[in-house]
Amino acid sequence: MKPFFQKFYPSVRAVSSYDIDYEGLYQAGIRGLIYDIDNTLVPHGAPADEKAVALFARLHEIGFQTCLISNNQLPRVVPFAQAVDSMFVEDAHKPSVKNYQKAMQLIGTDTDSTYFIGDQLFTDIYGANRTGIPSILVSPIHPKEEIQIVLKRYLERIVLFFYERDQKKSQKNRKNP
Repeated sequence: MKPFFQKFYPSVRAVSSYDIDYEGLYQAGIRGLIYDIDNTLVPHGAPADEKAVALFARLHEIGFQTCLISNNQLPRVVPFAQAVDSMFVEDAHKPSVKNYQKAMQLIGTDTDSTYFIGDQLFTDIYGANRTGIPSILVSPIHPKEEIQIVLKRYLERIVLFFYERDQKKSQKNRKNP
């Protein structure tokens, strides 16, 4: 029986969106990357910076199709998407499945050839999991967040405790068949 919290578990954890082995993902057959924006690529509310622009240029050079999926509205999402030359879905109502599917449709991929990258378990990762997209949970870029997100972060710590525990058990079982 699956633990209750497992529906919030990421496929992988990474320190940052900028530290992921994208070449390895491409070699493994991944062709589409879907990203959250705030605290995943830049601090909350910040415009696309040189680091984000360079990352997306590198991703496109590797061969990835990209899409941003955000619960924010057009005035926030459009300038960011234009700066990084990416498709986007705004007002996504994450963790709703519908707009994760729309993002894959926009970039021409499916659940077998797409990864999602985000910083929040209960919106980003849960939505990707509900859609069947493998996910990478990154650490939030900036600690200053809206109060409702701060409250969710406390709950995320509980889920991450069980995630880490289950990962250790899984690794131990692989070593001792």
